[in-house]
Amino acid sequence: MSPGADQYQVKIQWHAARGLVAGRSYVLHYREQNIPVTITAIKHRLHPETGEHLSAKNLRTGEAGVVNISTAQALDIDFATPLEIYDIDTDAVVATAVIEFALRRATNIRWQQLSIDKAARAQQKQQQPICLWFTGLSGSGKSTIANLLEKRLYDTGKHTYLLDGDNVRHGLNRDLGFTEADRVENIRRVAEVAKLMVDAGLIVIASFISPFQAERQMARQLFSAGDFVEIFVDTPLAECEKRDVKGLYAKARRGELKNFTGIDSAYERPEHPELIVDTCNFSAEACVEQIIQYVLALRSAT
Repeated sequence: MSPGADQYQVKIQWHAARGLVAGRSYVLHYREQNIPVTITAIKHRLHPETGEHLSAKNLRTGEAGVVNISTAQALDIDFATPLEIYDIDTDAVVATAVIEFALRRATNIRWQQLSIDKAARAQQKQQQPICLWFTGLSGSGKSTIANLLEKRLYDTGKHTYLLDGDNVRHGLNRDLGFTEADRVENIRRVAEVAKLMVDAGLIVIASFISPFQAERQMARQLFSAGDFVEIFVDTPLAECEKRDVKGLYAKARRGELKNFTGIDSAYERPEHPELIVDTCNFSAEACVEQIIQYVLALRSAT
């Protein structure tokens, strides 16, 4: 039995139609509890006949492999007990698993208690920190609206920071491409950074295509209730292609750009965003005003 660890090496059999990629979050049903769990790394795939270790970045339906997982809380796991892992949204079984051992780093790291907390930092700045998360297709107008929004907030004396999808790929995420696994990791890193910035008392504006519902939900779960606002910039694909300010859609249509969202990589529309803005029928300035009025109403209600 594991002595209260929260990271493990696990042998897993994948059942879901959608493949497993590192960084995605699920739910572990254990002792009548629903424990959030994240697949932090895929170590290798197992050959179905020989058990040979094969290099893999994902696992498909019916494949077995060895992965590292992180749980939201420390668990006393019985290594002999088969476990089931479920989809966060549908509660369908996506995998069966057997935990092999706890990772050493899981028992060596403890949370350091600090004297200054989020409330103190927010009070110093005289504002309520929040993450405003923009999602939408390339060319939908996310960056334009986000930039105008930050300028409006800055001009009123608010302490802000804008995390832009293109800009973070010049530094923090410069090692990532645009495969599904890389997109998952891209959003995981950005969400963790945004969480730290909100903890610092800032109003954080995050502008990312963030095409997958699972990763947007993962980002949301990092924040306290009311600290995460999902803003869907709902611009149809045809309009985004018409704008094509960066020429990316044309390249994707010619086959020169692979894994491009909306063309050969899926975009999953938000199911329950806090706010939807329409850039086809309203100006960027009007969209910014809509967002500001929403945030003001949200804050006055708390």
